[in-house]
Amino acid sequence: MFPESVGTPRIRYPAGVNTDTLSRLADLVNELAVVRGRVTLSSGREADYYVDLRRVTLHHEAAPLIGHLLLDKLEEAGLGVGEAEAVGGPTMGADPVVAAVQHAAASRGLALDAFLVRKESKGHGMRRQVEGPDVAGRCVVILEDTSTTGGSIMLAVEAARRAGAEVIGVATIVDRDTGAREVFADAGLPYVWLLSADDLGLEPQ
Repeated sequence: MFPESVGTPRIRYPAGVNTDTLSRLADLVNELAVVRGRVTLSSGREADYYVDLRRVTLHHEAAPLIGHLLLDKLEEAGLGVGEAEAVGGPTMGADPVVAAVQHAAASRGLALDAFLVRKESKGHGMRRQVEGPDVAGRCVVILEDTSTTGGSIMLAVEAARRAGAEVIGVATIVDRDTGAREVFADAGLPYVWLLSADDLGLEPQ
């Protein structure tokens, strides 16, 4: 926490997923992250808006909310600490999400490792694609800030599996309702998210 002398209000970290804290996160996403205008998404699709979640995942109030809300959502789905030994995701969108969930777990006295997945292995050094503590033989959950087609998340799933991990689920902050749910279902991966496009008043695109 920042010293009270700088005038920063204390954040009341949520103890569970509830409509008040989820509503506050939705407000922050709409206020900070939804950019209107024609854009091309990473999937190649075009849309009339872009949800730039890094404006939220790196925000002083939103980041702790994301960490605790996602951790609670994972626990509700049977993917919490105890089932999952580590969380990770594709760099760089997932980086602050992974950190937020790990910090939320630590604040509750829970041990949860984290890792990051590169698009491809480094060409030097250890030549690793999965960075962080070794995930071989461990149960992990793949995190991402948002999902469109699920393609980038599935690449991270495959990389984690090549590194020896057992991927037990997937979670995002925002699901755009544009096909990712079906992709994960077909892959046999439990999938949870905090907010849908509809929750944010957005048309699925």
